Amino acid sequence: MKAVVMAGGEGTRLRPMTANQPKPLLPLVNRPIMEHVLRLLKRHGFSETVVTVQFLAALIRNYFGDGEELGMSLSYATEEIPLGTAGSVKNAEEALRDDRFLVISGDALTDIDLTDMVRFHERNGALVTIGLKRVPNPLEFGIIIIDDEGRVQRFLEKPTWGQVFSDTVNTGIYVMEPEVLERVAPGESVDWSGDVFPRLLAEGAPLYGYVADCYWEDVGTHESYLKAQADMLSGLVDVGIDAFEVSPGVWVAEGAEVDSEAVLKGPLYIGDYAKVEAGVELREFTVLGSNVVVKEGAFLHRAVVHDNVFVAPSTNLRGCVIGKNTDIMAGARVEEGAVVGDECVIEAEAYVSSGVKVYPFKTIEAGAVVNTSVIWESRGSAPCSGRAGCPA
Repeated sequence: MKAVVMAGGEGTRLRPMTANQPKPLLPLVNRPIMEHVLRLLKRHGFSETVVTVQFLAALIRNYFGDGEELGMSLSYATEEIPLGTAGSVKNAEEALRDDRFLVISGDALTDIDLTDMVRFHERNGALVTIGLKRVPNPLEFGIIIIDDEGRVQRFLEKPTWGQVFSDTVNTGIYVMEPEVLERVAPGESVDWSGDVFPRLLAEGAPLYGYVADCYWEDVGTHESYLKAQADMLSGLVDVGIDAFEVSPGVWVAEGAEVDSEAVLKGPLYIGDYAKVEAGVELREFTVLGSNVVVKEGAFLHRAVVHDNVFVAPSTNLRGCVIGKNTDIMAGARVEEGAVVGDECVIEAEAYVSSGVKVYPFKTIEAGAVVNTSVIWESRGSAPCSGRAGCPA
């Protein structure tokens, strides 16, 4: 039985992190989201997988290749234009028409029991089985109501509170029989939840919902991106962390150098060949990528720092994301919810306020106070200090 990994989305809500890389390659505890998905598939015996790609497709193909390093066989189905959730699977039909298959998102973090879900599908003689999860706030998702046997009764895409009739939402994980693809027009943008499933339901086709008792996080916003990292470090999701647990909750990867005078308050993660100097304080839910250097006196709390970042002395990073190959110079501060893109320079004593987004390849000048996002301007400059904010 084959799997299809959906990896074509642009991840627009996650910009600037996804300004120059596809969402499935965003790291969660220093490993791409999609790699966690592929490892889950392999654990459940799905060694042959088709990856649907569209946005920055070459980056995904170059990273994962033919899957040999993961002990899998990967092939790719490339969309010239976005084809929707069903259209992109139709685009991979050549590889799927012989047997039932599983569809899973390449940019959600989960430890769902895929083996049990396939058993449920077989037991019920389903045409489609939809993976469902109970969530406290279902407004962002498609709601599905099922009967006592698990048969789907009703769909509602992204409801208002007045329309909420269930807390079970569509995870975008499906087990399907190949004849479903006959219901999807080729070369057109077609959606499973909006187009195909309601039509099948109206015809009385055997659609079932499998309510999974698992971890599932749709990593679609900056808040959920930070939450997924924290949940992994807290052990709330069953995924491997590629490091040594040197003390409870403190994970240190191969080749990392951590001075004995550094203060570490886990759970936290220090990536391979990172260097943490004396006098650094790393607090809960901080994640350092590969080759990150953190100099004396720096303070990081709930900061996610991607690969090859330099963090100078006396810097302060809280609840933020720092993109790869970026330099944070002495005394700079980056506040809650701020995101600094790849290959930026935040110069000495600069202050990046809460929620500010700094797009890739930007320089924030020494002493600047940045209160609004820096998107098109090439520099955030000191003269805007003390004013309402730098121009976006």
